[in-house]
Amino acid sequence: MKKYFITGLLIWVPLAITAWVLALIVRTMDQTLLLLPASIRPESLLGFYLPGIGVILTLLVVLATGLITANIIGQRLVLFWEGVLSRIPVVKSVYYSVKQVSDTLFSSNGEAFRKALLVQYPRSGCWTIAFLTGQPGGDVAKHLQGDYVSVYLPTTPNPTSGFFLMLARSDVIELDISVDEALKYIISMGVVAPPSRHHPSVSQ
Repeated sequence: MKKYFITGLLIWVPLAITAWVLALIVRTMDQTLLLLPASIRPESLLGFYLPGIGVILTLLVVLATGLITANIIGQRLVLFWEGVLSRIPVVKSVYYSVKQVSDTLFSSNGEAFRKALLVQYPRSGCWTIAFLTGQPGGDVAKHLQGDYVSVYLPTTPNPTSGFFLMLARSDVIELDISVDEALKYIISMGVVAPPSRHHPSVSQ
């Protein structure tokens, strides 16, 4: 009986969590419908709530924004809008901080979260997985002797929280696995191991 119960859990738990996450995303994106006048919202036109329309609206808005800002006029509008935000003290700090992080993460030329690393933490002899985010800069780099890298060390099973570390490049091992595979390994607490390709090499 116990065997069958566990087998059933292995089938239903991933499905339930997946459905819950998707439902949460859809409900969150459906909030964009609140931007529309009440008279033209799907509930008013159809007479009932139809989940997912907000997702379509969100994707269309993002796509339209990208098309508009791809030309010279759109870029000038963005510069004008950023100029307005730069004059608001608190908003300026939050906006430019978030923008700098997002530009780094989504840039095709950046190296943030492109590589999975093997590092020793919290002490020598204990190993865990981290992600390369770049190199120390500014005044911090002046106080570090040698070649250092910046890494993000996520916690398990919630990778959205973690630690920011600066380590000597010689102390990290670059793994031959994708970021997705590394995240699965972290979230599953080591249960879902990434496929073995070849031995990792120490990054020079």
